[in-house]
Amino acid sequence: MATRAATPGDVDAICGSLPQTWFGTSWGDVPTWLVPHRVRDGVDKGRGFVLYRKPHRSAVDGDGREYEDLLVIRTANDDDKQALVAADGPFFTIPHFSGYNAVLVQLSRLGEISYDELAEVITEAWCACAPKRLVKTHLEGLGHAPG
Repeated sequence: MATRAATPGDVDAICGSLPQTWFGTSWGDVPTWLVPHRVRDGVDKGRGFVLYRKPHRSAVDGDGREYEDLLVIRTANDDDKQALVAADGPFFTIPHFSGYNAVLVQLSRLGEISYDELAEVITEAWCACAPKRLVKTHLEGLGHAPG
């Protein structure tokens, strides 16, 4: 049985439900969901796994207009990135992200995938960025073998 279509509101709900996440900023002031990464001077700056990307000339639609509703979602590796981009869905990439393990998706196109698909992609992004011990503990708690 398929779940309902994903919505933009699901992004924050899914990200916030994952262990030790917080909503902050990266790259200066880019709204970002973060996981623990490295403590410097007593502060954990975190590692971003989902970013709300600001409009930029490097990401434009077919009419040359900058996308205004882009998410950047980390992937574990280039194979995962290419699989999401090649699938019949809303995920894509741009030359600016060449060599970077992440996909883009417009918030306005999330309804093209199910809530479960979005949750899987975001959880995989979290797994790619979170500390290995935290990932292992979380997946074991869900009854999944860490991969």
